[in-house]
Amino acid sequence: MKLRTITLATALALAVFAPATAVFAQTADKLPLQPLADKPGRVVIPGTRHEVYYVPSTVETVTWGYLPNAATKPVLSIPSGATIVFDTLSHEGLVEDQGRNPLAYFGSKGIPANMVLKDGIAITGSSMAHDFAKDGPHIVTGPVAIDGAEPGDVLKVELLSAVPRVPYGVISNRHGKGALPGEFPETPKPTADASAANPSAYNNVSVFTPIRRTKAGKWEAVMKTADGTEVTFPTAPFMGVMGVAADTTKPVHSVPPGLYGGNMDINDLGVGSTVYLPVLVKGGNFYTGDPHMAQGDGEVALTALEHSMRPTFRITVLKKGDPGIPSRSGSLARPLGETADHWVTIGLNPDLDEAMKDATRESIRFLTEMLGMDRPTAFAYLSAASDFQVSQVVDGTKGVHGMIRKADFSKVKNGFTGKNAKK
Repeated sequence: MKLRTITLATALALAVFAPATAVFAQTADKLPLQPLADKPGRVVIPGTRHEVYYVPSTVETVTWGYLPNAATKPVLSIPSGATIVFDTLSHEGLVEDQGRNPLAYFGSKGIPANMVLKDGIAITGSSMAHDFAKDGPHIVTGPVAIDGAEPGDVLKVELLSAVPRVPYGVISNRHGKGALPGEFPETPKPTADASAANPSAYNNVSVFTPIRRTKAGKWEAVMKTADGTEVTFPTAPFMGVMGVAADTTKPVHSVPPGLYGGNMDINDLGVGSTVYLPVLVKGGNFYTGDPHMAQGDGEVALTALEHSMRPTFRITVLKKGDPGIPSRSGSLARPLGETADHWVTIGLNPDLDEAMKDATRESIRFLTEMLGMDRPTAFAYLSAASDFQVSQVVDGTKGVHGMIRKADFSKVKNGFTGKNAKK
């Protein structure tokens, strides 16, 4: 698991806490982070003079189980280069096999009503349609149009901050899903009367997982062994869903990722990372959701540590042909990621072997087009020097991502740096 931290400057400016000397010194008595407003727009972060664009999660601003498409109207438009804050919701504790009643579900775990998010209560208590058997589980917030974005352009999406909204999350394993379907969960199969009114009949397994601050001010997650001994592991917040509207008017299910991004579940793309997304419709129409506090490569049970968050992004339009686009064509056909130390190439396919091939081909493309290697040398370099990691095997379309070290190419003249974009 890769450990990521939230920087002091970003946390203090954007996390809705009064200034303090340590990043999380003031967090314990300030959670939950309830919505800042009931409509998208510009808000001043309480306790600061910092004004940002903001999108809450409401019945009017989310899709449940599906991703925005070409017919979806944006909930807000922002200029290129703007900073925008989203309040996002984890679906865990809200979906039907948990009763579609977060007050009751989290109350059963000892969470008082005032520590349950109001937006989750409002959405689950509304008439918003959601079919647990057919629809995806994700509550997806947006989309947001970026002024000037046209098909063929690229959105440069930088994740500046990801702040927990509550001190708890959930990890779930459901029948017929995960890396070991038919073996886990080790409970009876769902019965015909399973419903939100009778959630126990689903016989799925969800593990409630608190988080807390360490003495160093970092978040850790807490589990227990069968005899009650504590087990802790570091958190690494990221957004499982980041994408642009697909160029179709057909429904786009929220579970499988695609060339538009979506539910990529790549844990390396955390705070401080950048995702380059191809613009497929006017405005791009960026959306996010499926917030994770931690996820292992593979995400084998089905979910990560699902955890409602307040992420902050900077979104910039790179016009077609901009040298800041990581492609010789001047556009992109698929997402590509960047961290401080690596380029992250993304392979997607229902077959894991084919996803591995897809990531390898994309890595060769990037090395030859942007870093000056010939194809045989690029293939050899990848074999000797790059790691290919299984992003997830649980989303129908499986993911593999390649990690290409930037430091290895520090002597390459005119190589792609991620800072090539026109000003």
